[in-house]
Amino acid sequence: MTDFQTLGLSPNLCAALSRANFTQPTPIQAQAIPLALAGHDVLGLAQTGTGKTLAFGLPLIDHLLAKPGKPAPKAANSLILAPTRELVNQIAEGLRLLTEDTRLRIAVVVGGQSINRQIGMLARGCDILVATPGRLIDLMERQAVDLGAVRHLVLDEADQMLDLGFIHALRRIAPRLGTPRQTMLFSATMPKQMEELSRAYLTDPRRVQVSPPGKAADKITQSVHFIDKPEKPARLREILSRDPEALTLVFARTKHGAEKLMKGLVADGYNAASIHGNKSQGQRDRAIKAFREGTITTLVATDVAARGIDIPGVAYVVNYDLPEVPDNYVHRIGRTARAGREGEAIALCAPDETDLLAQIEKLMKIEVPVASGTRPSTAQAQRRKPPQPRNRGRSGAAKPQAGKPAAPKGRRPRRPRAA
Repeated sequence: MTDFQTLGLSPNLCAALSRANFTQPTPIQAQAIPLALAGHDVLGLAQTGTGKTLAFGLPLIDHLLAKPGKPAPKAANSLILAPTRELVNQIAEGLRLLTEDTRLRIAVVVGGQSINRQIGMLARGCDILVATPGRLIDLMERQAVDLGAVRHLVLDEADQMLDLGFIHALRRIAPRLGTPRQTMLFSATMPKQMEELSRAYLTDPRRVQVSPPGKAADKITQSVHFIDKPEKPARLREILSRDPEALTLVFARTKHGAEKLMKGLVADGYNAASIHGNKSQGQRDRAIKAFREGTITTLVATDVAARGIDIPGVAYVVNYDLPEVPDNYVHRIGRTARAGREGEAIALCAPDETDLLAQIEKLMKIEVPVASGTRPSTAQAQRRKPPQPRNRGRSGAAKPQAGKPAAPKGRRPRRPRAA
């Protein structure tokens, strides 16, 4: 008898868990699964890497297996929304592992892939539809999917969906769903807008929180190098050379920066690839597959991958550029120390990023240990902040400087012509 059976899951599902080597639930699973099995709406808060997919996936599968019959053409019986293609694929992969010997049909729809192929797949109907909001809207507009039979809705990484502006898509999707329904919302953080979202879409939810927001996994060793920006490429190569066979995930702030960094590493003989918004879905899938299998040992990514990569073998996460949103730092370093392993997170902090580091440390309520360089004093950090605009009136508009006439109202200043 596995510990999962004590949570109330069906024997067949427990047997599937045992075959997949899942024997002991994580804290978020142990608390959320019984509540979801009882039919409650669930608001789950937990850091990345804590097993949220099974926390909502197992009770969802259990409910669907208990209902006889097949889904109608174009219909979906349950819907899981996630913000990125990588996360959608990760969720579907985890659920298929537990449903391969059942009648349940799982469909995946994301952007960057043939919409005609997805229309054909949905024509058969599905028990579980895992989707990104944008592509689901496209399919709804083509009348390729019927959401009226949906009785279970899951919003995974809901805070990132808000960050990416998917709240408008959610407002278009929700009225199409069936009622009554069970809704489960899972997130790593709980900003004010998330509370408003939960009030709008959840009914008398049971709240489950297993770790404080902004807290990294206990087995992650963190450090920061205070260096000048031109020194970052050499320091990164030094870090990668210490353990060449280890899987290392490197985060850059921009798509252009990630691609440039990857090409530089490849030119220097490092086994590297990149994933970011300018890559096609096929390119991203191949890069992640190669990284998972170890044929690529260094993966350079933007925050599009911060919550979409679940690879237990990632040994190092390097923040080549610090994120502008402090929460993203927690999500980034959460790509290591997964499935009970240990991991190391290394940050490279340039002088103009010290304020970003301070915000991260405030969120996490820790001071990241210094590996090299000198932590700037508060006064130095203040001097390095970008200058604030001055001479603004009550309306916020800039006042003309002395000796410079203001531009005439109703006319824009003429731009100089390019040479």
